[in-house]
Parts: sequence; structure tokens; C-alpha cells
Amino acid sequence: MHISEGVLNTPTVVVTTIAAVGLIAYSAKGVKSEEIPKIALMTGVFFTGSLIHIPIGPASIHLLLSGIIGMILGRRTPISISLALILQLFLFQFGGLTSFGANVLNTSLPAMLMFWLVRPLISEKKSSQFICGVLAGSIAVVGTVLGVGISLVESNTQFGIGVFSTIHMLIYGHIPLMIIEGIFTGFVVQFIVSVRPQILAVLQTDKGEVKPLTINNNI
Repeated sequence: MHISEGVLNTPTVVVTTIAAVGLIAYSAKGVKSEEIPKIALMTGVFFTGSLIHIPIGPASIHLLLSGIIGMILGRRTPISISLALILQLFLFQFGGLTSFGANVLNTSLPAMLMFWLVRPLISEKKSSQFICGVLAGSIAVVGTVLGVGISLVESNTQFGIGVFSTIHMLIYGHIPLMIIEGIFTGFVVQFIVSVRPQILAVLQTDKGEVKPLTINNNI
């Protein structure tokens, strides 16, 4: 989700911008040419998923798809998400320059965690693949909502006051999104494993069985 321009106070803008620049630099370090098509594809996925959004005060609700992006890209996730956010900012005025750092952090960090925490759990069982997808999709949304909430409250405590405050409305509005993204990501993970299992470090054996591989977290 996007935090709008002019919402965050100066200290929050400075801290999140510096942190985001550092995260993007870490993400871009050592990128190989063969990784670029995958990064570009995931950039398109995030860009498209975020086009339909519902404004809620200083932020908005829309599809993230960050769970599957994080599981596929790992440490390269911030590159993809930052590029998509830049395109959305200049083409559609989603988000803002001062909130760019916060938007990158709030979306990228939960997605990256799915690569290290959930992706290694994928096994040859269809149920395992679906459950891992559900966890990645839903937890990534929860992580982003928490990040946005912290960013807003740090800038203005008024965003968190009252039953119908901005923070509470964001939480209420993202409960169905968490469920939808979880189920959708579950089916996507199953589809990827059945069609191109190597994308998630799962390969077909000679007997047609799927076998999970040790995941290289540096990729």
C-alpha cells in the first residue's frame, strides 16, 4: 500500500529514506544478468497488482502480491518493488517522494522475510505448497500493514486515536485482502511448482516426483 505525499514528518522521512537507500543498495549488489528478466517480471506483477486501489485517508488498499514476489526474488525484492513504486509515482501519482522510503521498506522487508522463513518449507506435497503460499501471501500483508501503521503513528499519533482512526480502518480493510492474497498465493505456488519448480528451488526427479533443494539465500 502507498503512504501519500506530505503525510510523514521530517524525522520519519529522513530515517526511512536513508534505510531504503541502504536496502536497495544491498539488494542490487552482485546482480547477475540472468536475474534481470525475473526482476523485471516481478516488477510488472507488483505494478499491475497495485493499479486498482481504494484510498483510506493518507494511505490506500490494493493488491500487493509481495508474498510471491519475495519468495521468488529474495534479496532482490527491493529492486523490483522500488522500480514499480517509482513508475507508479511518476505515471499515476501514487505515493510520494517523501514517503518513497517508507513505502519501499514497508513492502520489501515483509516480502524478503517470506523468502527466508516460508520458502524453505515448501515440499513435494501439494498441501504443503498451498499452505506455504497462504502463509507467504497473508503474512506479507500483515507485515506491510504493521509497517505502514508504525510509520503513520510515528509521524502523527492522531492517526491511531479512535475506533474509526486511520490505523484501525487500514487494519479492518486489509483483513479480507490478507485472506484473498493468501489463497491466491497458495494457488500460485502450486502452479509454479507444477510448471517451473526450479523457480522456487524445487526440481523434478527422474521419476516425476518433486524434490525440494537446499535454498541459496544469496540469490
